[in-house]
Amino acid sequence: MTAFRKVAAAGATLAMAATLAACASSDREAGDSDASTFTFGAAGAPKLFDPFYATDGETFRVTRQMMEGLLGVKDGTAEVIPELATEWESTKDGLDWTFTLRDDVTFHDGEKFDAQAVCDNMTRMFEQPKDAQSAAEYWAYTMGYFSDKAAKSLYKGCEVVDDTHVTISINRFTSDFPTMLSLEAFSMQSPKAMEEGDANGVKPQGEGFVYPDYSMNAVGTGPYQLDSHDASTETTTLKRFDDYWGDAAKTDELVFKAIPDESTRRSELQAGSINGYDLPNPVDWQGLSDEGNQVEVRPAFNVLYVGLNPATNDALKDLKVRQAIYHALNRGQLVSSQLPEGAEVATQFMPSTVTGWNEEIEPYAYDPDKAKQLLAEAGQEDLELQFALPTEVTRPYMPNPQAIHDALRTDLEAVGITVETVSAPWNGGYLDNVLNHNYDAYLLGWTGDYDSANNFIGTFFADESNDFSTYTMPWGKQLTKELHAADGTVDDAEREQAYKDLNRKIMEEYLPGLPISHSPPAIVVGGDVEGLVASPLTAETFDAVTVGGK
Repeated sequence: MTAFRKVAAAGATLAMAATLAACASSDREAGDSDASTFTFGAAGAPKLFDPFYATDGETFRVTRQMMEGLLGVKDGTAEVIPELATEWESTKDGLDWTFTLRDDVTFHDGEKFDAQAVCDNMTRMFEQPKDAQSAAEYWAYTMGYFSDKAAKSLYKGCEVVDDTHVTISINRFTSDFPTMLSLEAFSMQSPKAMEEGDANGVKPQGEGFVYPDYSMNAVGTGPYQLDSHDASTETTTLKRFDDYWGDAAKTDELVFKAIPDESTRRSELQAGSINGYDLPNPVDWQGLSDEGNQVEVRPAFNVLYVGLNPATNDALKDLKVRQAIYHALNRGQLVSSQLPEGAEVATQFMPSTVTGWNEEIEPYAYDPDKAKQLLAEAGQEDLELQFALPTEVTRPYMPNPQAIHDALRTDLEAVGITVETVSAPWNGGYLDNVLNHNYDAYLLGWTGDYDSANNFIGTFFADESNDFSTYTMPWGKQLTKELHAADGTVDDAEREQAYKDLNRKIMEEYLPGLPISHSPPAIVVGGDVEGLVASPLTAETFDAVTVGGK
């Protein structure tokens, strides 16, 4: 689920009253209303406007401006902050969480936001019809199961205490709760609008779904509300919500214009027909800046890795072979030649900004001679390796998949490994092939949803049927057990140390895959744009943005 995004710091755990400056947000004054339009060049059009069923970044880019959750994320960071909840605290065991809610919030349809609305939303998510469950991927990813398998679900229930207090209960402690509530999928939506629009009326059709009318007319509490969507031009327009509880949006309108080709997005920025776009090619950064644009480089909150699949290639079951492949890769040269300024060689499967990163782990050295020696010791001097890359895609951690693959393939061939290159379009078979374990080795990566070790290494390895086929290894079940134990550790300090120990063990004893680098993605806006704050989660909000001084 490479599209996952939003989030928070993992420090929000038991008995924590996160009374984080709620009074500051309640005292915000209305913003400048003498504004026009901010137009953003998106790589694609949103698929729908109900974030509960969304999985793609272009949909979330739009719904993020319209919707809010109980928790939010501080601009420019991955730090959890209050949003529709002003504070929260848990019972000692971390199973029951009581949220204090803002009392001055209305939905775009005029309905009041209160504790009952929270429980209506949580119940809607939990009680998904069987046909709709596979469309609700974020709920399945975070909560595991729906009401028809309630005993297995992380989510237990929601109780209204009074209008401004609500308790959400979970069945087992996890370090990801309540931070997961800052994900767009958990945005609060108008119960009245959802009922009238049959929000849960999702039906499977072929490999996709048919969504109800509500999905294109979703109603939230954010600073912008949906105005129109033109499918023929793939243009979405949002308008300022005048009854917003906080600072009024600085522009009257936000327009998202789908422009799939990155070079075309640059041309339209140069022509002034858009005011910004995401993920400019790193080779264009300097040129864009020289033209007077603002290239905002986000902190790296991601990892690029080479996945290894012992299920398709028995040689990869040998630790010496996996270590040999790692030693063969000149990652320092790759970072300096193929990745943007600020990229770093990875020492583990998470960046240093994530709690649980182990500062004592040294990167595997580039050592072709050591690689050859290990291959010889394993009896694999003639190793053949199928190595896959995606096409028709640019990712924050992988700006040019072909160039990255070429560099790594050259390194492998230099130590005597015969490489068979295979490829598939990102959304046209590649991800399915990875999921179905069809490649010996493959390029992939992850942008974190929030500051949580479990969101990185737990996502990669905790499920025995993971992309790395760790279940085929003698240590696979043990790794899964260790990851679940770490996530279930209630004490913050103990949990952080458990993840540090696991990161060392993964790199030194298991090595199920090869973390390559962490790469800072950029977003670019015109020189006359003010107020944009770049997000390490690639999760910018645009309500404070102005164009041309307005």
